[in-house]
Amino acid sequence: MSGSARADNLAKLIREVVAEKIQRGIKDPRIKNHQVTVTDTRVTGDLRESTVFYTVYGDDAARAEVAAGLESARGMLRTEVGRAAGIKHTPSIAFVPDALPENARAMEELFDAARARDAKLRQEAAGAQYAGDPDPYNRAGDEDSEDEGSDRETGGDSSGAPDRGGDTPG
Repeated sequence: MSGSARADNLAKLIREVVAEKIQRGIKDPRIKNHQVTVTDTRVTGDLRESTVFYTVYGDDAARAEVAAGLESARGMLRTEVGRAAGIKHTPSIAFVPDALPENARAMEELFDAARARDAKLRQEAAGAQYAGDPDPYNRAGDEDSEDEGSDRETGGDSSGAPDRGGDTPG
């Protein structure tokens, strides 16, 4: 699986080079004025195409600005990756906004809703009582259990005759 190892190593190099250039090498104000984080990079097995996942701290307008800035800087970033990698063919680069923050926000909303339901259920159950008797089981000192217990101990019916375990002619 050396192809996979090469792809992983190239993906790591692309992530480092692109992150460094976004921080210090690109002078485009659409990128420079926003906080951009490269979260992941993937390279195909044939090392021809790469995908760079990124997040932007800000609203939808900031994300749109950064997307346009990255698209315009794609050629320069590919050139820098080619210099750093020193390989025959530099993979093409596609930038994809990472859905991680939105997914995390949705999960957090679901957790908050579950916590609220749990708190409401705890509050409703605070004064609740059991539907039946507090102790539904028969105990040794109860009058009903004494009659049934004598039948079990002798192994017979209520007449006191022992059960022989079969049909008795009679």
